[in-house]
Amino acid sequence: MTGELAPGLYVVATPIGNLGDLSPRAADVLRRAELILAEDTRVTGKLLAHAGAKRPLQRYDDHAEARGREAIVARLGSKAVALVSDAGTPLISDPGYKLVRDARAAGHKVFAVPGPSAAIAALSIAGLPSDRFLFAGFLPAKAKARADAIAELAGVRATLVFYESGPRLGESLAAMSDGLGEREAVVARELTKLHEECVTGTLADLAARYDSTAPKGEIVIVVAPPAAASEASDDALDAALDEALARLSPSRAAAEVAELLNIPRKRAYARALERAK
Repeated sequence: MTGELAPGLYVVATPIGNLGDLSPRAADVLRRAELILAEDTRVTGKLLAHAGAKRPLQRYDDHAEARGREAIVARLGSKAVALVSDAGTPLISDPGYKLVRDARAAGHKVFAVPGPSAAIAALSIAGLPSDRFLFAGFLPAKAKARADAIAELAGVRATLVFYESGPRLGESLAAMSDGLGEREAVVARELTKLHEECVTGTLADLAARYDSTAPKGEIVIVVAPPAAASEASDDALDAALDEALARLSPSRAAAEVAELLNIPRKRAYARALERAK
């Protein structure tokens, strides 16, 4: 395409490894933008050379001063500015949300130019439930903070997706095994690159595999959701209600037992009325 792009901020996804994954639209935006904002101008410079885009480059990350963001936002009313990360979709564990927030607050257009994302790529090949998932990004580096973060996620009834580095992989998998239990998981490494690898197993198995081996490259960990809890039997419900009814009204006993057994309060209340007769 030729001509000027409409003014605004273009959030452009870039390849996570294979340069062939750069979309025609993304390449076109990079060739026509007035300015390209990048995490690392050297990395993005190679991508621009591949795309045949000779445009001005400026380093940008979320640690930039507010004054620097203000200057960029001021240009969006009349210029097209592209935001890219080193690899993948900007803002997914990468800088950019503050700039997008400020651009929108100023009334400027923000355009998505979608494409590669390591989290979605790993989820698509993991063979684990994908209808509901939570992207958790990088876990904290310190053991206590990491364990606390995992504990917060333990009850989430969704597949969990994490990013991790090679040197921390074994420790993180062991911490997940301790905090999440015996779940199926996948370690996806170097996605779309020459040495792409996808290893499956339980969290304990994977922790043992990578205990003394720190693989290289970008890593995504995908963890299956917790197993569905079996519903309490009628006998278990009756026993809990009988104990509670000795102390409480049917309504309060039902509320207590419903929470204790993780069952619908309606079921507990109906049974409590029968047991109270």
